[in-house]
This record gives sequence, structure tokens and C-alpha cells, in this order.
Amino acid sequence: MNQSNTQKASIILTDAAVKRVKALIRKSDKPVLGLRVGVTTMGCNGHSYLVEYAEEQKPLEEVIHQDGVTVFVDPLAMMYIFGATMDYVEGKMESSFVFDNPNETGRCGCGESFSVG
Repeated sequence: MNQSNTQKASIILTDAAVKRVKALIRKSDKPVLGLRVGVTTMGCNGHSYLVEYAEEQKPLEEVIHQDGVTVFVDPLAMMYIFGATMDYVEGKMESSFVFDNPNETGRCGCGESFSVG
């Protein structure tokens, strides 16, 4: 299904996230179309973000094309992450994708999991 030009994407990527997605795609051992963002059940608060390589588009996924990268959003994750911003943060001890998600009602102390209302 094609996304209308007036429809807002479920997530927005920062410049740092776009740069990291491009780097990851270049480093992939096999051809990939982009990255897939989803949510899995785990952690002390119930849910955790999942980012993985996408070799193909799965049924009902939203496809986000932004600044030369493609991100697929798992349809089961949509209600948890709609309106979120995906960023990439590099620190001294750790580097990772992070999500600024308006749907979160709580987050665990280690930052690995979140809850929604």
C-alpha cells in the first residue's frame, strides 16, 4: 500500500539515525533493503525496541523512505511507536538507537524496556 504524501510517517529519523542506518546497510554481509523497527515483549517494563536488517518487505509493514534510507515498521509495533523519533547516540561506553516515544508511560532504570498506557 502506498503512503499518501499528506500522511505522517509513524516514526521520524534524526540525521544521526539516518547516517547510522546508511552505515549499517553498507556493512551488511548480504543485500538488505533497509532496517526493520519493531517491538518485542521483554524486560522489566514489558516491551523493548527491536531493530534488525530487512531483506524484504513483510505484509502490512509501513515503509518509511527518509533521506535516502528505508525503514520498515512492523505492523504489530505501530500502536506502541506511532509518533516516535528514532535517534542514534554514541557515548563513551555504548552506542545505540534510542527512541523518543510519546506513547511511553514508563521506562526501566537501565533503559532496556518501556511500558505504554
